[in-house]
Amino acid sequence: MDNANPILLNRFFTRNTFKQVIDDGESPAYIAAIRRYIVDPTEKTNGECISEIYQYLKKEYQNEYFYKNTLLNKLLLGIHSPRTTTALTEVPVGNSKADFILINGKAVVYEIKTALDNFDRLDGQIEDYYKAFSRVVVVTSEKNFDSVQQKLQNSPTGICLLTKKGTLSVRKEPIEYGDMLSKTIMFKILRKNEYEQILLKHFGLLPDVSQFEYYRECQAMFESLPTDIAHQMFVQALKSRAKIDVVEYSKIPYELKFLIYFSNYKKSDYAKLCRFLST
Repeated sequence: MDNANPILLNRFFTRNTFKQVIDDGESPAYIAAIRRYIVDPTEKTNGECISEIYQYLKKEYQNEYFYKNTLLNKLLLGIHSPRTTTALTEVPVGNSKADFILINGKAVVYEIKTALDNFDRLDGQIEDYYKAFSRVVVVTSEKNFDSVQQKLQNSPTGICLLTKKGTLSVRKEPIEYGDMLSKTIMFKILRKNEYEQILLKHFGLLPDVSQFEYYRECQAMFESLPTDIAHQMFVQALKSRAKIDVVEYSKIPYELKFLIYFSNYKKSDYAKLCRFLST
């Protein structure tokens, strides 16, 4: 195989590409990647081609998708269960976006720094995450370990390595740190139905004000809660976000677990995808 084409490989494992695949039967990004990375694709099923491209990622180009898919497979599916644990991705927190969040009894933010990334924004990202979450872990490559260890040696932030073999190695456990929690930041992450449920559960009522004042009054009520209670209810609200068909999802191959988990598939979508993979 030739050198990796980052743009092509990054576009391959995306919701848009696979939406085109199951809706239209083909996708320009999908076809281009198959032509570039698969030898004799006409002799192989789509599932086999996808697996081959994923193995190429593992050996030659461990990009962000590879990291996220590994985290979901090893943690959500390997240690926990989608019946009891929720995964979230790309959640806006302050001026940052959390790459991966895992919530069961507690919530942990995983910030991904691949071998291709730099650490220019890491301090600011970690600071943002501690405004809404009390546990943070940086996931990075073996090559970056010394730099990350030095940067986080006096920090409560944990460190996890993604090895060349595609396994996760915990090098530093995260320590719970709630001193920076901000009820304002937490409230901004919540959706309308989520903060309304929190207010009804705690206060038994919602603000009786004009639509113009409603959001601000809801925020004021939420921010009047003790921080520990606000955080507990905030985490519980986020945990309720995941809605997947566990039985249908169990049929999805390892390589696509992350992608499909966040694609809001219906039963008919699973059926289309399974037909496509076997074609």
